[in-house]
Amino acid sequence: MVQRRNPHPVILAIAAFALLAACNSEPEAAATPEPRARVATSGPPAKQLFGAEPRASRQTPQAIGGYAKGCQAGAVQLAETGPTWQAMRLSRNRNWAQPVTVDYVQDLSRKVARLPGWEGIYVGDMSQPRGGPMLTGHRSHQSGLDIDIWMLPPERLNLSVQERENISSISMRRNAGAFTNDRWTQEHREVLKLAASDPRVARIFVFPGAKVDMCKRETGNRDYLNKIRPWWGHHYHFHVRLNCPAGDAGCTDQAPPPPGDGCDEAEGWVDRILNPPPPKPRDPNAPAPQPRRELRLGDLPQQCAVVLASD
Repeated sequence: MVQRRNPHPVILAIAAFALLAACNSEPEAAATPEPRARVATSGPPAKQLFGAEPRASRQTPQAIGGYAKGCQAGAVQLAETGPTWQAMRLSRNRNWAQPVTVDYVQDLSRKVARLPGWEGIYVGDMSQPRGGPMLTGHRSHQSGLDIDIWMLPPERLNLSVQERENISSISMRRNAGAFTNDRWTQEHREVLKLAASDPRVARIFVFPGAKVDMCKRETGNRDYLNKIRPWWGHHYHFHVRLNCPAGDAGCTDQAPPPPGDGCDEAEGWVDRILNPPPPKPRDPNAPAPQPRRELRLGDLPQQCAVVLASD
């Protein structure tokens, strides 16, 4: 049985304030959250607090805040192995998400398993048990609505725990992401099309060359292409981001993509990769760039302190 740790004093302080604010209906009381301001730049980094939580909170499921500044209540765990999926890198404990996300993964895996050469999907990082900033890697994946799907077609779905730690996905890119390589197949296009065609999806991030290739080869309905967006990296996996679930008032959706199929934008990415613009001269009088400040618990929505303090 997992032993419950005593919450950090910072968590208790902010949780108490968050509960008080939630119970106070006076607009003036919520307008100046002084306790939150005091801890926003103090205390341990939020990633240490959330990264230390081994299990989800016993709360009603809720995605809270934004994809890169939020947390999740009442998360559920994707089973390590299912009939058409396997969760990878189990030591990270990142196969947690909102119920809608787990349902999406299972639905997608069943559809992908019908494609030639694909037994299902290998699922990479989702979220931590209570979401929030991660100890390593992603800035997003905080509210239980992000999923990484490996580009590696599963040949079998009975990998051991150790095999899942050692096996790696495969890269699909060529020329720094401007083009696809010879491992990229029609089935990869179909997997992304299936992933993007689900109405629960807000957008999918993949390297620019993949988007351009799909744009050139699609001869039917192109609506789904709007959700597939070029982004740095994302050649070993593609990143699915879901919309906020209905009723989650504290969840912040990402702005929808611009209208159209987005193919011209992807071509622009490729052009900049192949013909990078010259670097801008640095103003000698400008202050030196500062490293990004680590998020503290007070930087996140107040409900996140309650999530951490919850049993």
